[in-house]
Amino acid sequence: MAEIFETLMLVCFGLSWPISVVKSYKSCTAQGKSLMFELAIFIGYIFGICSKFMAGNINYVLVLYIINLVMVSTDILLYVRNRRYDMEAAYENGI
Repeated sequence: MAEIFETLMLVCFGLSWPISVVKSYKSCTAQGKSLMFELAIFIGYIFGICSKFMAGNINYVLVLYIINLVMVSTDILLYVRNRRYDMEAAYENGI
């Protein structure tokens, strides 16, 4: 039963990441994003994956952790790209 709840949690979190990735890609700005927040989520997924291996409880839920980790990683990379765009735009505008 615990695995079902863990799966539901990961699915709920996982539904929001594709939306965030698309928004980050289209907006081309890092404004409104928090790198610290995304890094905290990234580290949380790493801990979740580690717990699966340490407990020897490797099952389908691990796939959800990995998918979410990939999505957060993508959003972090887009943050870095968008931050660079923001700095270039500020330089061009003399800010």
